[in-house]
Formats: sequence, structure tokens, C-alpha cells
Amino acid sequence: MIAAPGDASRNPDINKRTDLPVPPTFSDAFEHRAFLKFRLAQAYRIFAKYGYDEGAAGHITVRDPVRPDCYWVNPWGVHFKLMQPDLLLLVDHEGNIQDKESGPNRFLNRTAYMIHSGIHEARPDAVCAAHSHTPYAKAFGTLGVPLDPITQDSCAFYEDHVLCDFRGLVDYREEAGAIVTALGSKKNHGLLVASGSIESTVYFFMSFEKCCQVQIIADQAAAARGQRPRTIGHARAALTQKPLGSEIFELLEHEEGNRFEYTPADKAKL
Repeated sequence: MIAAPGDASRNPDINKRTDLPVPPTFSDAFEHRAFLKFRLAQAYRIFAKYGYDEGAAGHITVRDPVRPDCYWVNPWGVHFKLMQPDLLLLVDHEGNIQDKESGPNRFLNRTAYMIHSGIHEARPDAVCAAHSHTPYAKAFGTLGVPLDPITQDSCAFYEDHVLCDFRGLVDYREEAGAIVTALGSKKNHGLLVASGSIESTVYFFMSFEKCCQVQIIADQAAAARGQRPRTIGHARAALTQKPLGSEIFELLEHEEGNRFEYTPADKAKL
């Protein structure tokens, strides 16, 4: 399943708020790169913590601010729980690993390249994309229907996610192209989410998985009573917004005792 939640244009009042957290600022593109690599490695460890890793089936990428035609991705064979910034690979849209910037393990997941290169190339607004085969999204996806707006949380995805039929392993541009086409201008295959930041992508990924779980439980409970779950009306569902999810990263930093610190170094190695 593929989703695009959290469009502020649905609720213009959100742009008038003055108490919302603001993104960090950086001295230059290389400090920005270092921060994104730090955050991306955190994102992999968060996925591991919540059981969103399943063998080789999963990857998160982020567009590089120094070289926007490239993106950072995990190397094949390193467990999500062990991911660190210096292990990440910098890859261009043709699947070429950039030698100077990349970590020591040079094995690239071909499926990650096929899916994510297409997304980052077709969607300049998609800074980060995450894909993994999580249990509830997989189970709900077999029904072939979108999420119903039955809770405030699921409203974040109302009319903003699509289904993509399984056509085999993603090993050819044709298959990757089908996923990118299905994604269109939306954000959210097993589950794929793309958005304008690492934080929002991870947040909406986790939220969508939980919404699939709630939908399954609600459908089961309603069926036992010969009913269907009550849905939220179109107007209210379309206006409902969700905050971005940086708090999950703050929790990880608290647990690990590790926060981002930037020390300028040889820029060719960043």
C-alpha cells in the first residue's frame, strides 16, 4: 500500500500556528548532509526496534543535499539495528555507488535502487522514502481496499493512499515504474511512504501500520455484531491533520544517549 498524508493545504489554519516546531538550520550543505545521515541511521534503528525489519525486504532513503541527484541508502547485509551513518551508501539514479562518500560495505540492494531511484527522480518533493513488509499493512493489503476514515489517525491518510497490485519481485524498471506511477502525488507495496522529511516519513509509516491494525480489529468486532465500523464524514476526514513525528527520534536519542554533533572534516568523506 502506498500513502500521502499530512498536506497542510487541507487545513490552512495550521500554517498560522506560531508554536509548531521548526526544522533545524545548518551552516552549509555538508552539515545538512551529516545531519540527514545521522537521522537516517536513527530511522533504521527505530524500524528495528519496532519490528519493521524483515530480512532484506526493507529500505529507507534520503535525498542528498550536497548532490540532489543522489540519495543515501543502507548497504545490503547490515541489520537495521546496527546501522550507523558511516555505513550508508550514496547512490545515483543509475544505481552507481559513489566511491568517495560511501561506507565500506558496497553491496547495494537492487530492489531498493529500483524503487527508490524512481521515486526520488519522479518526485522532487520526496526527500525521504521508506518501504518495508510490516505485518498489519501486509495483511490489510490482501483485502484490496483502502483504509476507512474510522479514527482521527486514519483520517491523516484519507484519499491520500493507493493500492499497488503485486506483480512479482521488483527487479526491473517496469515493476518499479508501476509503483512510482501508483504513488503519483501521494505518499504512502508491504508499506511504502514518501514525504518531505525523514521524521514525517517515519511517523506516517508507523501510523499507517497502526491504522491497518485498528482497521482489522474494528472490522472483526463489527462483523461479530453484523455491522460495519462507523466512518467519519468526508468533510471532517479531509480536514483532519496530524503533527509530524520528531518525538520518536527524541526518544531514541534519550535511550541511546547519542545526539547529533557536527565536526567539520574532509568534505569529500562526509
